[in-house]
Amino acid sequence: MIRPSGGPPLYSEIDTSIPSSARIWNYWMGDKDNYEVDRVAADEYSKVAPQVVTMARQSRQYLIRAVSHVAGELGIRQFLDIGTGLPTYDNTHEVAQRIAPDAKVVYVDNDPLVLVHARALLYSQTPQGVTEYVDADLHYPEKILEAAAQTLDFTQPVALMLMGILGHIQDHGEAVSIVRRLQDSLCPGSYFVHYDGIDTSTQLKEAQQGYDNTGALPYVLRSPEQITAFYEGLDVLEPGVVSCPLWRPEPGVPALPTDVYGGVARKP
Repeated sequence: MIRPSGGPPLYSEIDTSIPSSARIWNYWMGDKDNYEVDRVAADEYSKVAPQVVTMARQSRQYLIRAVSHVAGELGIRQFLDIGTGLPTYDNTHEVAQRIAPDAKVVYVDNDPLVLVHARALLYSQTPQGVTEYVDADLHYPEKILEAAAQTLDFTQPVALMLMGILGHIQDHGEAVSIVRRLQDSLCPGSYFVHYDGIDTSTQLKEAQQGYDNTGALPYVLRSPEQITAFYEGLDVLEPGVVSCPLWRPEPGVPALPTDVYGGVARKP
């Protein structure tokens, strides 16, 4: 289903009976766009794996640094952010348009509550910039690309962002295939920006299994080697595919690794 921005709010589609990963992530980041069912699930998760709150907040700091670098030093003016999540502080368009007022950002998600908030909050920060939202499922990348092409020019470099979303594609082969199909749509000089949770923590795996058992959309923690496979054929920028706090940390800010890996890579 594709529902470009401007469609009607879909409050009736919001299911408050089971937890939502977008709303839980929002809660861990300290925001309020969540329900009791999400807070209960989030608290149960963090009792078992308390590092998950740090993971959520560090992943946002990584997004800020990565988008700043891609829009600033690398000069990219188009962003396709798939798996947007609920708006919070320093969203992709806010970071990009602070640096490049003419940046175009297309957000993609398929959570009805995300849609409602996106239509209200994800608007361009500058007259020159463009911010659009597409309601679509990552399992159907061709539909995403077709809708995004109404705003983005794929003959010019685009930053493809998959931030914490690939774990929702349970089969690893399918996840790699989806990534390849999206990357194949990009012209040379485009960038891939990504992170996902890794499976090296026993606590995190136990907490994730408990969450999956609630009936919520499962999330697959993958090995660092599986995460790295998403970057095959690309030129990975230094320092490589690493724990997100270690990706070009701000000078003077302590950088302690946590269980979320990512990187930025250029399509040659």
